[in-house]
Amino acid sequence: MKTKRLAMIATMALLGSVSLAACGSNSSSSSSSPSATETSSAASSQAGTDSSSTAAAPVGNTKYTPTCPGGAINGAGSSAQANAITQVINDYKTACKGKGQVNYSITGSGAGVSAFTGKQIDWAGSDSALSADKGEVAKAKERCSANDAWHLPMVAGPIAVVYNVDGVSDLTLSTQTMAKIFAGDITKWDDEAIKKENPGAKLPSTNISVFYRSDESGTTDNFTNYLNTAAGDIWSEPHSKQWKGTGKGADKSAGVSQAVKSTKDSISYAEWSYATKNSLSMAKIDNGAGPVELTGESAGKAVSAAKAAGNGNDLRLEMQYKDTPQGVYPAVLVTYQIVCSKGLDPQKTALLKDFMSFYASSTEQAAIQKAGYAPLPAEVSGKVLASVAAIS
Repeated sequence: MKTKRLAMIATMALLGSVSLAACGSNSSSSSSSPSATETSSAASSQAGTDSSSTAAAPVGNTKYTPTCPGGAINGAGSSAQANAITQVINDYKTACKGKGQVNYSITGSGAGVSAFTGKQIDWAGSDSALSADKGEVAKAKERCSANDAWHLPMVAGPIAVVYNVDGVSDLTLSTQTMAKIFAGDITKWDDEAIKKENPGAKLPSTNISVFYRSDESGTTDNFTNYLNTAAGDIWSEPHSKQWKGTGKGADKSAGVSQAVKSTKDSISYAEWSYATKNSLSMAKIDNGAGPVELTGESAGKAVSAAKAAGNGNDLRLEMQYKDTPQGVYPAVLVTYQIVCSKGLDPQKTALLKDFMSFYASSTEQAAIQKAGYAPLPAEVSGKVLASVAAIS
């Protein structure tokens, strides 16, 4: 299978005292992640994308023209959306001719939520919804002056199953086989289960080297949620930001991507944008309805199939990881922008609404697809625009 090739250079400027980290609550830095020591408040460039290697997803007509009210807002959180939000910040700066400053610090989902509830930033990016059990919902309401915080699904980030096996460029794994690999029940590449699913592949009789995120990660949380939901008889551990399976840990998405790239006979999971940036081979997933290649279209269908889990303008989604229809790529996470429905400074509110509407627009959703993300389906982006308009 061909992999989409992406060359992206992101130059970012440090935001205040918020340190940068991976997606999750671990706040350690890494020089190998995209802007792991910098933030998305300055320019980035993109070139060399082979758009023919993956199918483009249709993007609905949810246009938005920014009003550019000026001022400044600061956000922080998810590293999964790093390349996407860098693109959008740059596009917004161009559209507004520099009027209005939007800063985003890549601290990881957990640290972003903590900074938001601690009133250090104006909004948070998170790959997991606020947890009522952990007190995050209550803290967010307190931060928003006794008003609810809303989840705005803005980025669909497919989780690629990446591998490095000489001579194997087209690999299919069923969810059950994949769960056994990551649980440590299948340890050889020429295991009968893998051979049965790939009858034409020349699979080596070598050990499988499994890599996982060593930091607490929203990507790990979503990937293990998928494994537990779709193959719970094999992956019996509840979903968690901390890895519970087999393998060797690597730091952040950039770490696992580099580990797979440099290690023969290895496998891991990483956001699509990191897989394409590092030119890694990606497995097709058979979740019961046939093998599905990761493309913008197949991942976008997963978002369309998600169920609403929030009320009103709170747009939390419940992804459908089990028994997905034919042509739906099942391992997809959604990055939320967590915002106050009310209670933010009026000038900041005006800029926040303008930027979030711009982010959800069909133009920007098409732009971030080129950076390795699945665009929001029109029905979802339309709801996001309506929710943003209701912020006061």
